[in-house]
Amino acid sequence: MKAAAFLYPWDVVGDPDAPARLAGLGIRQVTLASAYHSTRALTPRHPRHRVVTAAHAAVLYPPGDRWRGREPRPCAAGEWAPGDAYGEAARALADAGIEVHSWVVLAHNSRLGEEYPQTSVVNAYGDRYPWAPCIAGPATRTYLVDLAAEAAVRPGTHGTELESCGWYGLAHLHAHDKIGGVSLGEAGQYLMSLCFCAACRQGYAAQGLDPDELAVAVRGALEPLWRGAGEGEAESEGWAAVEELLGSERAASTRAWREGSARTLQEAAVAAVRAAAAEGGTGAAVKGGTGVTAEGRPFQVLLHADPVSYHCGANAGVDPAHILTVADGVVVPCTGDPRLLTPFAGQGGDGAVLAANLTVVSGMGGSPGTLAADAARAAQLGATELRLYHAGLASDHDLALVKDALSRTE
Repeated sequence: MKAAAFLYPWDVVGDPDAPARLAGLGIRQVTLASAYHSTRALTPRHPRHRVVTAAHAAVLYPPGDRWRGREPRPCAAGEWAPGDAYGEAARALADAGIEVHSWVVLAHNSRLGEEYPQTSVVNAYGDRYPWAPCIAGPATRTYLVDLAAEAAVRPGTHGTELESCGWYGLAHLHAHDKIGGVSLGEAGQYLMSLCFCAACRQGYAAQGLDPDELAVAVRGALEPLWRGAGEGEAESEGWAAVEELLGSERAASTRAWREGSARTLQEAAVAAVRAAAAEGGTGAAVKGGTGVTAEGRPFQVLLHADPVSYHCGANAGVDPAHILTVADGVVVPCTGDPRLLTPFAGQGGDGAVLAANLTVVSGMGGSPGTLAADAARAAQLGATELRLYHAGLASDHDLALVKDALSRTE
């Protein structure tokens, strides 16, 4: 199977040996971050540094004129990715024979929430989640769709992967997180991720719910969990547990509102990316006005996805049958358990991409030593491609294991 590795521009910029090193591993495609959230990342082989601190969510290229005079608008990166870091890295990778696809993080942006608090998810207690833009707000949706189009279709880019193209909720690797003291389980996470901003309150009302009464019901449903009733329960409780806590009718109405919001955002984002590619974007590797790459392939649009449609996070919850009529494929988290692939298998038409995302950084819970076996198992469950997280973060030993595995999976 074809394998692509994730990468940050700062893994390449300033390290002239990086592209050839990747190519030497057998990597022929890279998913390169063009719009990314705040992070602190290791660079184990870079000649100038070992730790990069990206202080805030940013685009890793100069924002375009479309944002002039608009609010909200994306922030440029600081010293961790100055100027057109994405473009510089993309050119260096292409010169080494590596095809570049963009990696665009959408509804995960703490800087947006800090500067424009009205964009954030608001829980039933009135707490804002600055890292989680509410995808139901009209201005926020417009921002996210336009960001997808611009950040995806960069010069020298053959396709894109959209991350967080849906709801983000409570669960978040944020700063020094101290929210694990109470076991909420899957149902509690859902209730703590329900948004009560003005747009969502209107949405609940359209579903026949009184938003004030719903907020009271959510707080009441969560109260036993704060007292420890959820301790020791399995994490995967399923939708039945949400219905038990909130009531089946209320639960169904909240889910209908949220899934409808996510679905229409995903449709709009994919359509905007394809339109930008068809227009030639900002110089993507497509033939003018066609949206087809120089190799004769359409500009590929994939979503990072979870087949459980009410789930939140980087891998947005989707309806597998629907999303594969919208996008060209999905990237599915498979580290430790590839069974999330199963609901997607057989969906979509010929050529639909089902990429198994496998962590190959042993220090982050990955298992590069079993990559060949994990790839074979994913293929049995329907995977057509692999994604390796993350070539820039992995140690030399991890990458040597990756090289060996790729030589056996070609």
